[in-house]
Amino acid sequence: MGVRHGAEAVVRVAVATLWRCPDEVRAVDAPALGAPAEVGAWIAGLDAGQQVDSCVLSQLLLGERVLVTEVRPDGWAHVVALEQPSARLDPRGYPGWLSAAQLAPFTAAERDTPVVVDARVTALRTGPSGRVVLPGVVLGTRLAAAGAAVDGWRPVHAPGYADPLWLPAAHLATAPTAPPDVAQVAALAARLVDVGYLWGGLSAYGIDCSGLVHLAWRRLGVRLPRDAADQAVATHPVALGAERPGDLYTFARPGERIHHIGIVTAAPRRHDERRMLHACFRHRRVVEERLPEERTATLVGAHRI
Repeated sequence: MGVRHGAEAVVRVAVATLWRCPDEVRAVDAPALGAPAEVGAWIAGLDAGQQVDSCVLSQLLLGERVLVTEVRPDGWAHVVALEQPSARLDPRGYPGWLSAAQLAPFTAAERDTPVVVDARVTALRTGPSGRVVLPGVVLGTRLAAAGAAVDGWRPVHAPGYADPLWLPAAHLATAPTAPPDVAQVAALAARLVDVGYLWGGLSAYGIDCSGLVHLAWRRLGVRLPRDAADQAVATHPVALGAERPGDLYTFARPGERIHHIGIVTAAPRRHDERRMLHACFRHRRVVEERLPEERTATLVGAHRI
């Protein structure tokens, strides 16, 4: 049974890309549209300009819930990503287009304790050391445990699969239930250093500035908005000079909305020296660095979750 207008659905591929409009999807994007989605191959095939094309809005991870608001005969579904808040665009969540083949009907079947992927990238298999059936599952993906570990492997439920699938138990962690310490966020984000920059990216294959913030906090059990400006509104302002590791820096040009965000990695030092970890458009990757003068010139605030 396919997905239906007005019903909830869940992502059934490791990483599903959310598009601004189906008509803007390029021939080079074909690997990202299948089930399974070949996200790594897709990004590797993009040139520098295509990696920052605004036709990509965001990405959704395996098991992420959406509300389907339209289904087209050509295989596209307009959805609202219910787990990516975006009050400015839609109070229900982040809106955009997905390949309907990457969705499965939502079922509220009772399941065991939730777990979260703690490896940058892993794969789901038919059994312990079995055949890979769902490659490319990424950090921050929440799944439902399907039983205890066996010989270092853990079974989980995955949308679209009747039988449990397996992955190394070391690649999983219990889903957090208590707010994390801010230092945990900085340490978690540091594991994504050198991941390439991808406009709208939200995975260890490619990520943008607000995606890095969203994903780091998601892995630790906190749901933040998807976009930088909304993240600033959803957090508490901190006086510049009082920030600490795990806080956020926000950036904007005079008279404009916030356009960039990063994670504070050190308390400020003399001469206003500041450091942050961020997905940097200029470097085209995630870096931890001292704020250069041109970045400091657009620094407008610090924030704490």
